[in-house]
Amino acid sequence: MSKIFSCNGIDNFFPGGSVYPNPKESSLFFSIGHQADVYFPHQKRSRISAPIVFSGERFEQKKPSIEILPDECLFEIFRRLPGGRERSSCACVSKRWLNLVCNICRDEINDNKGGVVSEVEDEDVEGDGYLSRSLEGKKATDVRLAAIAVGTSSRGGLGKLFIRGSNSTLSIGLRAISRGCPSLRVLSLWNLSYVVDEGLCEIADGCHQLEKLDFCHCPAITDKSLLALAKSCPTLMDLTIEGCANIGNECLQAVARSSSCTLTKVKLQFLNITDVSLAVIGHYGKAVTDLSLTSLPNVSKKGFWVMGYGHGLLKLKSFVVTSCRGVTDLGLEAVAKGCPNLKQLCLQKCALLSDNGLVSFAKTASSLESLQLEECDRVTQFGLFGFLLNCGAKLKALSLVNCLGIKDLNLGLPPVFPCKSLRSLSVRSCPGFGDSSLVALGKLCPQLQHVELSGLHGITDAGFLPLLESCEGGLAKVNLNGCVNLSDKVVCIMADLHGWTLEMLNLDGCKISDASLGAIADNCQLLNDLDVSGCGITDSGIASLARSNRINLQILSVSG
Repeated sequence: MSKIFSCNGIDNFFPGGSVYPNPKESSLFFSIGHQADVYFPHQKRSRISAPIVFSGERFEQKKPSIEILPDECLFEIFRRLPGGRERSSCACVSKRWLNLVCNICRDEINDNKGGVVSEVEDEDVEGDGYLSRSLEGKKATDVRLAAIAVGTSSRGGLGKLFIRGSNSTLSIGLRAISRGCPSLRVLSLWNLSYVVDEGLCEIADGCHQLEKLDFCHCPAITDKSLLALAKSCPTLMDLTIEGCANIGNECLQAVARSSSCTLTKVKLQFLNITDVSLAVIGHYGKAVTDLSLTSLPNVSKKGFWVMGYGHGLLKLKSFVVTSCRGVTDLGLEAVAKGCPNLKQLCLQKCALLSDNGLVSFAKTASSLESLQLEECDRVTQFGLFGFLLNCGAKLKALSLVNCLGIKDLNLGLPPVFPCKSLRSLSVRSCPGFGDSSLVALGKLCPQLQHVELSGLHGITDAGFLPLLESCEGGLAKVNLNGCVNLSDKVVCIMADLHGWTLEMLNLDGCKISDASLGAIADNCQLLNDLDVSGCGITDSGIASLARSNRINLQILSVSG
């Protein structure tokens, strides 16, 4: 025994050398003093050596934890996990792990081809095959965006993202979206006061398949981010910018030039752009089909004139202009000449548009199918009838809303060819519109099927009866809401002449009684929607509807 151990404190323990030839296993021996060494038997060596802490005369060994690994090691581990579900589970452990997982780009994932990983399809998958997520208010945070990026990346990625009303910059969250969701196609940001260019530039770097951008009241966004998106997203088709004060001509020029062959829908509202932007759209908007311009105070009549003669909007089909002082007679005529395929035109609060511009537009826009005028007070009865007399054979719908300039003038119309293509007529809240105008419209438009006359106190039986007699094809939908001077006589004759085609009838506020309900019950076999709110009907009239076997009523509205 003395040959093996020498305890006199002079001889070395195991003088023949190390017990293990591998110097890395020297940790199996621990010195506890200058007079004694302890030998531990060989065990399976851990990957991480657990530290030992002295506490009196006992050893305390801490349990090994993966948290002591640096971020670089954890990153390599996470990107080698066999599937998205495993990465999602790891992201739920802590914010540190979530931050690491969401920074893994899809091309950095080392897929395990040999393993069998079954992914359950997400319940929110829409018909087009992409996931959609919406965050509002306090729920719109960087952490939630990062969680969305991780959770959807393994299921084809996020397709549509809507963020509303957040007080955060969201730069970190948008970066996570850009790395985990390269298939993002729709991005909508509303009322985000603190979102800056940094996050959107990250989106531009990682989401090259964007097709629709919708920015509403994001004052911190500038031309810088829009320029980056325009250069990185060649398939951009739909662009909406509203109330972003720092977005100007420069970014719109870049978007129009880079997406000239793909951009189909453009909506610009409450911006500080000038005539230059409209000129660029008129020249490069070769694929634009829908264009909406609202409250552009720095755009003059020159901008609309140049846009029309830019000859780039050959595919434009729908044009909406609201509260733009630049819309004049010459500008509207230029638009008609430069947009030969225009089908729908909506002009709202265009104070400088007059009868001459409307008639000139009608003579040129041969493809027009629908016209809506709202609060265009310089348009009078002359412009209205001049438009109908000169419009093309494709016009199907005409709508007038709160146009104070249209008043009864008792004009004697010469013998003219009627506008047989018009099917829908809507006149709402035009106080000067009366019987004379209605009788003239009835003669000009004998093929009307949908008639809406709302809030017109000047309409009486004397004006509406000739319209009923002029309609040759049969009325299908009639809305007389607020026409307080119409009586039972009109309803009874309408039920007799058009009961075989009438499907919807609104008599809210009209002076009718149970006699009208009796006529409806006897003649209107196809009627399925009836509104008699605010009328002088009683239980007897309702009972006549209930007893009728001819009527197919599905909706009955009674109030007041």
